[in-house]
Amino acid sequence: MKKILSTFISALFIALLLAGCTCNTSNSHCSTSPEWSKNSTIYEVNLRQFTPEGTIAAFREHLPRLKELDVDILWFMPIYPIGELDRKGTLGSYYSVLCFRKINPEFGTEEEFKDLVREIHRLGMKVILDFVPNHTARDHHWTTENPDFYVWNEDKTLAWPHDWNDIAQLNWKNPDVHDAILADMLYQIREWNIDGHRQDVAGYIPLEFWERARREMDKIKPVFHLAEDESWRVFLHRAFDGNYAWHFSNGLLNGIAQGRYNVNDMMRWHEEDIKITPRKAYRMMFTSNHDENSWAGTEFQRMGDAYPAMAVLTFTFENSFPLIYSGQEVGFDKMLEFFEKDEIIWDGADAQKWTDFYKTLVSMKKDNEALWNGEFGARMVRVNTNEPNKVLAFVREKNGNQVFTVLNLSKDPVNIMFEGDIYVGEYTEVFSKDRQTFTANQQMVLTPWEHRVFVKN
Repeated sequence: MKKILSTFISALFIALLLAGCTCNTSNSHCSTSPEWSKNSTIYEVNLRQFTPEGTIAAFREHLPRLKELDVDILWFMPIYPIGELDRKGTLGSYYSVLCFRKINPEFGTEEEFKDLVREIHRLGMKVILDFVPNHTARDHHWTTENPDFYVWNEDKTLAWPHDWNDIAQLNWKNPDVHDAILADMLYQIREWNIDGHRQDVAGYIPLEFWERARREMDKIKPVFHLAEDESWRVFLHRAFDGNYAWHFSNGLLNGIAQGRYNVNDMMRWHEEDIKITPRKAYRMMFTSNHDENSWAGTEFQRMGDAYPAMAVLTFTFENSFPLIYSGQEVGFDKMLEFFEKDEIIWDGADAQKWTDFYKTLVSMKKDNEALWNGEFGARMVRVNTNEPNKVLAFVREKNGNQVFTVLNLSKDPVNIMFEGDIYVGEYTEVFSKDRQTFTANQQMVLTPWEHRVFVKN
C-alpha cells in the first residue's frame, strides 16, 4: 500500500509540475519556441580560437562555410571584455565578464559585431549570445559602485563559488540585481539585435527572474532561450526553450563508449526523462562543447571508434536538439586551451569526410519532420532485437515522415533479428544512399559501433 501511495503521489507531483507549464498569467510565463527553431541545429562558436586572428572580422570569412553546413543557430561564447583582477592565465576566462554592454577589444568593436549579426541574419541564420547572470569579473564596476550587488565573505572579501576565484558572486536576494542583469540582457537584444541567449549556470538563478526575463524579451522579438542546466528542467521550461541533456551527453554517451553503461541503461534514463520533461522542451545533446573539449578531452579521446554512432544519436534521439562545437565538422582532434590563445586547424587530412558526415546529419534533421525539435518532432518507438544490451534500434514517424535508426553501441560484431513490424517498408540509408527493403523478422549484421539511418521512401 505504501508503494502504491508513493507512486500515486509522485505521479501527481509530476502532473502538477507539468500543468504549471500551461500557465499564462501576469505572475508566470510559458515560453513559446520561435517557429524558426523547430528543425534547427545549434553551432557553438569559440571566437578566440576560431581563427589565427581570433577576431570578428576573421570569423566572418567562415560564414559561407557555416551556411553551407546548414546550421541554423550560431551560439557565441562570451564576447565581452574580461576582468584583469585575479585573471586566469594570460587571456582570462570568457566567463569573467567586465561589462555586458561592450565587446572584448581583442575580438573587435561593437559596430563590427552588429554588422556580423546583420550578415548572419541576411544568410538566414540566427545568433544567440552566452550570458553570465550568476557572477561578474572581480573588477566589474558594480563591485565599487554597487557593493550590495554581491555576496561578501566574513573577512569582507568578495565571495565566489567552486574554484572560480577570478569572479565575484552576485547576490540574487537583492532585487536590484534582478533589474540590472535584466537591463543588460534586454540591451543586447535591442541594440545588437541578437535572437536570444545561452544562459550560463541557469539553475543558480531564481525562477521568478527567468519568468520575468522571458516576458520582457518576448515583448521585443521572438527569442530562443537555452539554459545550461538539467536539474531544474521541469521548472526552467516555463521560461526557456531548451536545456542541456547533461547526463545523456557526457554521462551515457561517454559511458557506453567506455564500456561503463549499455543500451538498456540509456533507455531507462530516457523513460524517466520523458516523464518529467515537458513535451515542448528541447534537450540539447552533444558529443563535445567548450567544457568537454578543454577539460574532459576531445570526442575522439573520450569515445574512440564509438564517436560517429554517438554523434548520430544526438541528431536522431527523441527531443534531441543537436549541437556541433567549433571544429567538429572537420574532425579537429585537440583539446583547446581555455585561458590562452589556441587555434583550430580547418584543413586536416579527414576534414572533408567529417564535413560530409555532419552535412548529412544536419540536412536529414532539417528535412525530416519526424526528427524535429521538441513537440515539433515525433516520439521514439524502440524496435526490440535479440541483442538488447548492445543494439539500439528505433522508429520515429510523423505525418508520413519515418526514420529507422539502427546502432550497434558495443565493441562487438552482432547478428541481430528485429522484432515486430513497425519498421517494415522501403528505405534509403542516408550515408550510403543504398536502398533497403525491410520485412518482418528482418536480420542484419552490424560491425562494432556501426551506425545506420534509414529514411522511408
